Amino acid sequence: MTRLKTDILVIGAGSGGLSVAAGAVQMGADVVLLEGHKMGGDCLNYGCVPSKALIASGKVAHAQAHAAQYGVADVAPKVDYAAAKDHVQDVIAQIEPVDSQERFEGLGVKVIREYGRFLSPTEVQAGETVITARRIVIATGSSPLVPPIPGLDTVPYETNETLFELREQPEHLLIVGGGPIGLEMAQAHRRLGSKVTVIEGAKALGKDDPELAAIVLDRLRAEGIEIAEEALAQEVRGAAGAIEIETKDGRIFKGTHLLMAVGRKSNTERLDLEAAGIETTKTGIKVDAALKTSNRRVYAIGDVAGGLQFTHVAGYHAGIIIRSALFGLPAKVRTDHIPYATYTDPELAQVGLSEAEARAAHGDALEVARFEYHHNDRAIAERKTTGLIKVMVVKGRPVGASIAGAQAGELINLWALVIANKLKMKHVANMVAPYPTIGEINKRAAGAYFSPRLFENAMVKRVVGAVQRWLP
Repeated sequence: MTRLKTDILVIGAGSGGLSVAAGAVQMGADVVLLEGHKMGGDCLNYGCVPSKALIASGKVAHAQAHAAQYGVADVAPKVDYAAAKDHVQDVIAQIEPVDSQERFEGLGVKVIREYGRFLSPTEVQAGETVITARRIVIATGSSPLVPPIPGLDTVPYETNETLFELREQPEHLLIVGGGPIGLEMAQAHRRLGSKVTVIEGAKALGKDDPELAAIVLDRLRAEGIEIAEEALAQEVRGAAGAIEIETKDGRIFKGTHLLMAVGRKSNTERLDLEAAGIETTKTGIKVDAALKTSNRRVYAIGDVAGGLQFTHVAGYHAGIIIRSALFGLPAKVRTDHIPYATYTDPELAQVGLSEAEARAAHGDALEVARFEYHHNDRAIAERKTTGLIKVMVVKGRPVGASIAGAQAGELINLWALVIANKLKMKHVANMVAPYPTIGEINKRAAGAYFSPRLFENAMVKRVVGAVQRWLP
């Protein structure tokens, strides 16, 4: 058995763990990184990267079939599903070197390709190596949650960890779960030529603003995707190529392939957390505002910490750890400025409070500024006029923004900046946006907030009138 001592031990080489390891070693810390599976974790191999690559293939196919509105003849796209998956793998391969073992060893990190498990509050075993560390960061991520639906154990199904290896195009894809993963893959596969049925036990996109979710769901249904809501899967039966799902209310859905997309579970089972005195919750490892576990030498970040499960959150957590573990400075997590997006077409994005949350928190003090895409000249030029932005404002300061429409995931960046830095609507109104851009939508939302104050205010009109009479 080999023994090592280090300043920082990182368990898990996903986005959060890699960010901690790279930052810590470049600032002078001795770092050991453990990874028992693939470098880059879920995001690179099974999540953000491959899903967006497949969505891109679907967009190209959809554009070919809907080109007439631009004066270009529609053509029926000839989709090679296996070649689309080759595109996905090529995208992964281009990004892989940034997350590779070779790169991190080049930075000075000792990389051990084994899973880690705690032996004590300060010791972790990885294969034939025992590491003692001053600080330990658990960044083991999450995995697909597969509920115990009767019959599911006898029927072949995909998750996000297997879907991108599938080479045979599904004739009719059944998707259990109407959240972001399920609906992104539903639209991508529909555009690539598969029939798609989404089966959701409650409301599709149920965590998002219902008015904006409806914009997205209407488009998906218009493209031919069947979305069954309040359809709780009760039984799965059949075999490869002939799968049936029966819901609690007796509805039966038939398809050739099945994708389970009902959520995620934190990866804690290999860690032997009890040996380190680390407490857990129903959603993951229990952490405080500084991301410390009940063992004060150990941090947990990203999905395994049981909060918001997004790659960019794991990266944000890594910055908190660098500040705290390396410099001993106080650092606490906040979530009010964390944006997220669903990459359907149109996209759906959110930061801060939704309208319902803001109304519950602020009551009559809340004002909602709205602006619709069909008033934006660039959206008109590109025939992407379906969309809406809503900005929740309290005493001139945005507390949330919700967007459904083209490039919503890009537009939300500005509001994340505004909320993170506690800026006001006047700062957005003062911005000059190039014309014509989709980005003008943000400025026009600020204009919608100020318009009643300027153009419907009797006092303003009296002042202007007086000034005009006084001026020579």
